[in-house]
Parts: sequence; C-alpha cells; structure tokens
Amino acid sequence: MKTSKQWFDYFKNNLTIERINWQQQPTITNKEVAPILKSLQAWQLGETSDGSNLLRAGTIYANKIGDPFYIKSLELFIKEEQKHGENLGKYLDSIGKPRIKRDVGDSMFRKARHFNTSMESWTLAVITVESAAQIFYQSLKDATNCCLLKEICTDILIDEAPHIQFQNERLLRIYKSKSALRMWYSYQLYHLFFKFTALIIWLFHRRLFKAGNNNFRRYWLKMNLKFKKTIGKLKYETNDIQVFQIC
Repeated sequence: MKTSKQWFDYFKNNLTIERINWQQQPTITNKEVAPILKSLQAWQLGETSDGSNLLRAGTIYANKIGDPFYIKSLELFIKEEQKHGENLGKYLDSIGKPRIKRDVGDSMFRKARHFNTSMESWTLAVITVESAAQIFYQSLKDATNCCLLKEICTDILIDEAPHIQFQNERLLRIYKSKSALRMWYSYQLYHLFFKFTALIIWLFHRRLFKAGNNNFRRYWLKMNLKFKKTIGKLKYETNDIQVFQIC
C-alpha cells in the first residue's frame, strides 16, 4: 500500500508522459461514429469536471487525519482525469463534432456530488465509475479502426488501473477504521451502490458498449469481476493498515 507521498510522486511523473501521436489524422467512419458519439460526448464532459467537490471532501478528510500529501495527490489525480477529458475533446474537435455542455446523466451525478462531503462515499463512487470506465474505453477502442482514437483510449486505460488502486487503498483505510458491525453494514451498502450505479451506466451508454461487443450479460459479468477485484477484496483483507507516512 502506497503512502500519499508516493502517490503524489507517481501522478506527478505520469502527467509528464505523452502516449498519443497527435500528428496523425482521425480515420473514423460515419458508421462507426453513429453508435458512440453521444456517449463519447457525455463521457468527455464528465472527465472535464473541475473536481472541486471531490477536493473539498478530500481536504476535510486529509486535515482530519493529518495527511497533507493526500490533498496534493488528489489534486494531481483530478488533473489526470481532466487530461483525459481534454484529449477526448481534441478528438471531437478533430472529427468536427461538438463538445457538449450539458448531459442528463452527468447532471444527475454533478447534483449528487455537490452535497457529498464524505470521503468514503466519494471514494466508493470513483471506484465504481472508474471500473465502468475501463469497460467503456475498451469498448470505445474496439468499436473503431481509428488509430488516433485507439491511442487515446489506450492512454486512458493505462491511467485507470492506478486510479482504481489509489482509490481502493483509501477505501480500505477508511473501511478498516470501523467496528466489525459497521464494516458488515458498510460492505452491503458498497455492494448495492456499485450494482445500482453499474446498471445506470449501462442504461445511458449501452449503444457504445454494444458497439464494442459487450452485450448486457458480458458487461454485467465484467462489472461483477471488477467488484470482486476492488471493493470485494475489503472483507478478505487481513493485513494490518500502516500508519500514514507524512513525508
């Protein structure tokens, strides 16, 4: 399990790495664009969030536990997400499609986030959405033969795995600070939230998932597997939680 300082160093370095060749031209066809455009636009909008509500919750939490590097690492995590949004925006620009400013699904999540100051809830939500994002971007990558879009998706997918690890380690720390009864109760809520959110994401973006060869059954099986690899591991974790190292 990494310290906040180690995560800060990781994000700082990763933000300097460029994996996309922007000199190449997009080659996506109209047939490929049709089933993915709305979801691509909606996800691009979501990735461009300023992260102020997440950072507010993170700051309250970090000040409470005395871990200033958690705030710094969270700021860089948000910058990395914004980088993804900007790259998707540049791609939309390159194919002559607009960047949207409003989306029903995004608006729902933004309203819910505005009132959330719980780091536990935020971390759970990010793990869930990032898990779905892995399937989303792999589906987007598989739905087209455009090399530029594939490189954008690959770059995001490379980032997403550490993002989930970063959040899952934080949730583990929070989870293990509870009593046995509260652990059991929290785990049930985690599981319910994960499944409900996964279902909502499918409903909003099923055309893109299907374009990437993921029907509902395949998507659901993948999300169940992701739950087992992330939140599902919490109740089997028996290692001691290290004391925060403030460097």
